[in-house]
Amino acid sequence: MSRLVAAVVAMVALLALAGCAAIPTQTSPVPINPSAGSPTQAEAPAPTRDIDPLNLVREFVNASANPEGDYAAAKAYLTEEARRTWDTKATPTIIETTFNTVPPTAESTTGSSDSDSRTVLLQGRNVGRLQTQDYSFVQHVGELNTPIGVERDDEGQWRISDPPEGIYMPLNGFQANFRRVTLYFWSPDFSVLVPDPRYVVTPPSTSVPRRVTDLLLRGPADAMRGALATAIPAGAAQRQDTHEDDDGALEVDLAKVGDLTVQVRKQIVAQVVRSLAGVSTSRIRVLVEGQPILTEQTEWRSADVQTGEALAIPDADQHGLLVSGGQVRQLTDGRPVPGPAGEGDYNAVSAAQSLDGGELALVSRLASGSVRLRVGELEGELSVVDLPATTLTRPTWLLSGRAGEPSDEVWTVVDGTNVVRVIRTERGWTASAVNASELAVFGPITELRLSRDGTRVAAVAGGRLLVAAVVRAQDSSVAIRQPRALQSSVLGTSALSLDWLAQDVLVASTSLPLWPIVKVNVDGLRLERYNTSNLTVPVGSVSAAPGRNVVAVDRSGLWSAGDLGDVWRASPVQVSSEAQVFYPG
Repeated sequence: MSRLVAAVVAMVALLALAGCAAIPTQTSPVPINPSAGSPTQAEAPAPTRDIDPLNLVREFVNASANPEGDYAAAKAYLTEEARRTWDTKATPTIIETTFNTVPPTAESTTGSSDSDSRTVLLQGRNVGRLQTQDYSFVQHVGELNTPIGVERDDEGQWRISDPPEGIYMPLNGFQANFRRVTLYFWSPDFSVLVPDPRYVVTPPSTSVPRRVTDLLLRGPADAMRGALATAIPAGAAQRQDTHEDDDGALEVDLAKVGDLTVQVRKQIVAQVVRSLAGVSTSRIRVLVEGQPILTEQTEWRSADVQTGEALAIPDADQHGLLVSGGQVRQLTDGRPVPGPAGEGDYNAVSAAQSLDGGELALVSRLASGSVRLRVGELEGELSVVDLPATTLTRPTWLLSGRAGEPSDEVWTVVDGTNVVRVIRTERGWTASAVNASELAVFGPITELRLSRDGTRVAAVAGGRLLVAAVVRAQDSSVAIRQPRALQSSVLGTSALSLDWLAQDVLVASTSLPLWPIVKVNVDGLRLERYNTSNLTVPVGSVSAAPGRNVVAVDRSGLWSAGDLGDVWRASPVQVSSEAQVFYPG
């Protein structure tokens, strides 16, 4: 009897130890997509009984938009062998919502209608790709015509035996299963937070904050590396998953960050809070190894952090300017600005006002027909820059980086090919070349605008709307990297003018009657059309800024609109069809 009691006691002890061992003291890293706890392949519903090959492939493509359980829903349409070999780690390709599944032509048919194997063609148009290394969207347009092999199984049911290489998901399925989130990183000098859009799996919604935090720790998207900086040290990890605590606060607990100065801690808090504010309305608690990252404050909201974003927004009292008839004039009432620029002394072709409103960069037409760049105080004499040119694009200013200090850098494009930045030195304004070889391959550059935070550039080259990263090296050289055409399948080579509506949103004018002015997200996924009422194409000039009406010039005059659906309102200011409008920046 005593031996029996001892055995029972020993068994209870072993069970207790086993139970304790099952409770982790620290969670392991969890992949962003899909989430842990996803439905297993066995839980995925089987295809409809006796489904035909064409509808089998159609339902397979629709199911491929759901990444949960390593694409368990889509794998249900595959043969056992295909489930093992289908590459679900490949970069997903997003296709248009409307696509076709059709039999191949008679010449390419490998079997009769009575055979146990068929080929189905998946046809449609590519929209873009979801980069699995950083979960950013990259446009990739073109025709889709991919063969998919199907065969009957032992029960006489059609299953996919030869799936496509990689994953194809329709746009509506992508939008249903993935959510756009905005991460925030710093400009290279840590003066301004800059948005960096990504896409994470939506279900379950409670896991989105953890996924956002994980992406934030990985750093900027590949397309923006070198253009953005992060205060979060390399190798940093989540000590435990970002989650909502019992008191309702969203808790972010970091580990492996090393020694941090107070300034770096504040910069980390700003990145974390701004990134998570877009996915949660909760207070945000930022910890390091379980302790508050800053002792003076333990919980944060967006309004509590210093982001520097005000540096990239024109002052409220700067209402915009325009160039018409060789003069620089006020946008609000058409009056010339005081000084030689307003009096027409420089025969202005285009101009740009600094973000603080105090300085002007102006393209002046000479009697010979050539042009020169002039820079100086808005109401004073403008100095000529040693930059001979036949054409110069409308200038664009870099932000100063410090409140109350003037900007020291202006960009323009010489003769459609050479991008230059003009820098303030002790000897005056001096031109320096920008490496724009990657941008020049698209064709002549007719428009170029620095984002108001200075990390991106938008351009019209060969009529295409483009966006690229501005990479500044330690040796002070500057390059334009990884340019991407936005919505080229719709806009083609029709783009004429552009400006930054926000740090990650562009407004562009075109020569297309159906798309005179459009709004485009910086990754190109979303294209929206402004109301076409009252506008006539081509719309030669457009300008935008945060919190301002969009203003435009067409053949009939000057117009403004506050939102996409607004009817364009005519301005009483009379301008020529060649007029150029501009907000500071």
